[in-house]
Amino acid sequence: MASTAFCLAKLVLTVSRVLLKQYYRIPKGLHRNFSNAHASQGQFQKSHSLAQRSELSDHTLIFNVEGALLKSSSTFPYFMLVAFEAGSIIRAFFLFILYPFLCLLSQELSLKIMIMVCFFGIKKESFRVGTAVLPKFFLEGVGAEGFEVLRKGGRKVGVSDLPRVMVESFLKDYLEIDFVVGRELKVCCGYYVGLMEEKTSIDDHLEEIFDQDEKMCCDLIGISSSNKSEIYLVNEEDKSKWHLLARDRYPKPLIFHDGRLAFRPPLLNMLAMFMWFPVGSILSITRVIVAISLPYNAAIPILIFTGVQLKLSKPKYFHSISKPKPIKKHKGLLYVWNHRTLLDPVFLSFGLKKPFAAVTYSLSRMSELLSPIRTVRLTRDRDQDAKMIDNFNLLNQGDLVVCPEGKTCREPYLLRFSPLFSELSDEIVPVGMDTRVSMFHGTTAGGLKFLDPFFFLMNPCPAYTVRFLDMVHDASRCRRGGATSSFEVANYVQRELGKALGFECTSLTRRDKYLILAGNEGIASGTGNR
Repeated sequence: MASTAFCLAKLVLTVSRVLLKQYYRIPKGLHRNFSNAHASQGQFQKSHSLAQRSELSDHTLIFNVEGALLKSSSTFPYFMLVAFEAGSIIRAFFLFILYPFLCLLSQELSLKIMIMVCFFGIKKESFRVGTAVLPKFFLEGVGAEGFEVLRKGGRKVGVSDLPRVMVESFLKDYLEIDFVVGRELKVCCGYYVGLMEEKTSIDDHLEEIFDQDEKMCCDLIGISSSNKSEIYLVNEEDKSKWHLLARDRYPKPLIFHDGRLAFRPPLLNMLAMFMWFPVGSILSITRVIVAISLPYNAAIPILIFTGVQLKLSKPKYFHSISKPKPIKKHKGLLYVWNHRTLLDPVFLSFGLKKPFAAVTYSLSRMSELLSPIRTVRLTRDRDQDAKMIDNFNLLNQGDLVVCPEGKTCREPYLLRFSPLFSELSDEIVPVGMDTRVSMFHGTTAGGLKFLDPFFFLMNPCPAYTVRFLDMVHDASRCRRGGATSSFEVANYVQRELGKALGFECTSLTRRDKYLILAGNEGIASGTGNR
């Protein structure tokens, strides 16, 4: 049955693509119709000839985003992200079934329908998809050849048929584009109504831009994939040979992003997701029940059978230090790890096949109730948290795990480590954590955080890699006025974890993450939704 559905979907997609080529032409051109004060009549030339020019820094480049920057001109995946992340899975499914009909319509009409489906009823103030979700997928769709041309230019003006709220952050914050021209959405009582303002000509926008910035170069160059009144043309044949822009060539590194979908959502990928979602939901709940109700020796084989993967890497000395010494009372070990999901300490516990206490920040009551290990809630006040740990004698009761990052990071970066952990024990065991997902992210900054473990376990084969590093000895010298301060210990552990995982260390904090992704400082409310 699944194969029949897949073949049917593939047939629909093929027919849709044929119709799309005939009826769904996206106008990618910039009409070179500027005033005589700012432009002159130019001749048509191929885009590769522009890449060979060396004096572009003295020019203003006006380019079409979908036609001259992105390798694929299809806008459907980006609207699907808006529908799923800002709306719901129901809204996304409605857009999904509309796809074949959209291919039969004109570009302008299909664009209006997608905007109505995706934006109607969405609160403008809480719309964060344009800054927290879409930049990642836009960056992954940038053509390296088109970007290299833009990088050589002086001032840059990006023109898009998409709503400006979708492309502005991507262009300005990550590609350092000076001006963005996009469609404006109508708002009523603080909510998007799903309609666009009347489309204005590029002339009107240029007049406004020149009024704002008198330093704009007077020699304008247009780049587009249309053959209408442009100087440099990018055709589909040339774009098909483009390479995607490598991550290490991003003008600004992509460290933070939000959203549940972990894949680019064209039609076939969304079909697979919709077919998997009910199965994944049942599988996730089953995995949770197994983890919290069965002992390690019984739960681990069942979880592995359902597709959960756990890879451990232990140093040779590990077995000798992980067991208490029989001669005298031995304090528990302090494990320090980097934060990937809320399930980090749970997978560490299953890897070691023993329970321990985990310190947490603003964890929801639901997550605490379902946790198979003991959790201790901290406050983010350094002095108060240190007293709480000492008062509870947590290390005397057994092993303790602490996450000095205090926040999750999906990308290969380590955020700043709080030095509190270095003042708790003489011996610290750094633990490097990494995850792999194929369909859903198990973290969120703006959504319902108590659902994070469920979404992670909804992946067909969620994977964890746990790597134990060499123990850090005499870390508590910082409490006795030693040469090593608590900050130096924290930075050392961060660097060692970064080397082991291949991650880059940063000085960014929880506050930085939530200001970018959620527009707040990440302070939990009284409801404790984490």
